[in-house]
Amino acid sequence: MKLDIYLVGVGGQGILTIGEVIAEAALEKGIPVNFYPTKGMAQRGGFVKAQLRLGQNPVGPNIAEKGADLVIAMELSESCKAVRYLKPGADFILLGNVWKPTKVMLGKAAYPSPEEVGEKVESAGGCLSFIDPTSLPKFEEEPVPENVFILGIVLAGTDLGKMISAGTVQTVIENRWERGIERNLFAFQEGLKYYN
Repeated sequence: MKLDIYLVGVGGQGILTIGEVIAEAALEKGIPVNFYPTKGMAQRGGFVKAQLRLGQNPVGPNIAEKGADLVIAMELSESCKAVRYLKPGADFILLGNVWKPTKVMLGKAAYPSPEEVGEKVESAGGCLSFIDPTSLPKFEEEPVPENVFILGIVLAGTDLGKMISAGTVQTVIENRWERGIERNLFAFQEGLKYYN
């Protein structure tokens, strides 16, 4: 099985961490993987993207337009940049965070609505799953890490879960963080239960 994953968001959301965890879990299972992150102005809330290609050997880093089997987007406007990579029939997981750029705040540019993004995904032939960021669970009265929660959702609701087991990803999570492990594991488990 092969799977091409395109990830987008803004700096500070943990987009690259999602890709790193998936890549490490794939390597644990002996699945060939190529992880190609692009940070840009990430430290300032700028655009962040990553391409993750699983199950192809050898493999190049770039996913062609209309070639992604799965898109993971964690910010509404940045998600629009990923639609052109979406393969018809592919999953598009969108956490609807809003990080308005300066032009939008100054009234010089429009910001897309969830409905507009949904129309774009539908026109590209994708299957949108929209997650309202206000609906995320809490751990000890604090919001869970969004990226780890989304990782659980992706694993439970897409073809990624057919390639890599939740147990393998959980082991990677346990080995990755010394501090806050309970909070991260809770976020992951809640994501796995999202569609139930």
